[in-house]
Amino acid sequence: AFSRTDENKIAQRAFGGHSFKRACYSADRTGHALLHTLFEQSMKRGGELQVYSEWYMLRLIINDGVCKGVVAMNTKTGKLEVFHARTVLFGTGGYGRAFAITSNAYANTGDGIVAAYRAGVPLQDMEFVQFHPTGLYQHGILLSEAARGEGGYLLNGEEERFMKKYAPTKMELGPRDIVSRSEQTEINEGRGGGPNKDYVYLDLRHLGKEKIMERLPQIYHLAKDFIGVDAIKDPVPIQPTAHYSMGGIPTDNDCQVISNETGELVTGFFAAGECSCVSVHGANRLGTNSLLEALVFGRRAGKKLFEVTPEIKWSKVNEKEELSAVRLEIDRILHTKATENLSAIRKELQNTMTNQVGVYRTGEDMESANEKIKELQDRFTRVKVENKGKNFNTNLIEALELSHMLEYSELIVAGGMAREESRGAHFRNDFPKRDDDKWMKHTLAFRKEDGGYELKYRPVRVTRYQPEERKY
Repeated sequence: AFSRTDENKIAQRAFGGHSFKRACYSADRTGHALLHTLFEQSMKRGGELQVYSEWYMLRLIINDGVCKGVVAMNTKTGKLEVFHARTVLFGTGGYGRAFAITSNAYANTGDGIVAAYRAGVPLQDMEFVQFHPTGLYQHGILLSEAARGEGGYLLNGEEERFMKKYAPTKMELGPRDIVSRSEQTEINEGRGGGPNKDYVYLDLRHLGKEKIMERLPQIYHLAKDFIGVDAIKDPVPIQPTAHYSMGGIPTDNDCQVISNETGELVTGFFAAGECSCVSVHGANRLGTNSLLEALVFGRRAGKKLFEVTPEIKWSKVNEKEELSAVRLEIDRILHTKATENLSAIRKELQNTMTNQVGVYRTGEDMESANEKIKELQDRFTRVKVENKGKNFNTNLIEALELSHMLEYSELIVAGGMAREESRGAHFRNDFPKRDDDKWMKHTLAFRKEDGGYELKYRPVRVTRYQPEERKY
């Protein structure tokens, strides 16, 4: 799957914040290549794996600190079913779809983290959302960091390589949070491009056609197909795009889920990948480290599951009670006194999150966002779902996803309002400095019985490397 050097070794390039060329790649579509390879291998093992295509997980079953399975819906038929399990591993991805401009897949609506939250598991560090600097203008589609790794420039509307002002050593290969804030500063101060001066440029022209088509073909086609720009001849309009969720379900180093601020574990419940928060990334992930995390902790989770599953006894699940809880939620959505438009609520939420809880934040903006989310949560209780059927009811699934987005967006805002400092991807103009004395701790959001939340904290575990100021 990987690109190779002339000596047939795996090729490597630098990504943002890297001190060495350590990013292995496949042109500029590494994830795509790996996904196809992994899917192919899983299909080869047919009899060893049972794949439930077109099923949608709706509820996590945890009783008395023990995970017992999930409730899921067969979207082809609308049938609900309880899946009994001694161990459950979530790999449900991030929550970037709460933002209007995002690189995330349409399915990244935080379904897994909200299922855990509603089952009594706290969510950790939800305020830390990474914004990638090279999102395609107005679409948010990711233009890979490979573009800057291969030597692409970032230009403002005056065709100036502005990163020399913000990261004079690393320039375009500074960490994502610094580069995104630099772009947003250029835009906010009137040095953006276009008639509205609301974007900057990714310039690849000096790389030449041959290098672009060999090393960056996907970027070329995305720019051409979506906004009609030929990257060989013209700079590409870009803007920061919500990209990665540092927060999520808290886990230990073996992906076992943590249930409280003292570090107790939920028996039989595991999480790995972007839905989890083992916190190897802290408040800001470096490029390529997400894949590294998935490989390392996917492996650790599998080994630990193999070890502990035989030791956990099967326990009874009240199927009727679990199914009734899910049916009640669905019936409430389908049969409410409907007056509100689902798409309008989702769009207003996403615009609010992008405009007021984005690259730059203030207490005033987040307070306003908090009030807006409460208004949208109230309006959602009267949301109109046109399709009342059971077969492939995507309208219902969109409503369920929106309920999740409204719930976790409130936690992003709450964590950000409480954290009166700037750290990594969380930057507050009213508290622009990092404050290790007060805020070297993880935020934990617990769901209350009335549907509200409570914030608690647990200390950051510092081992080999002491925190220090970053200089680029």
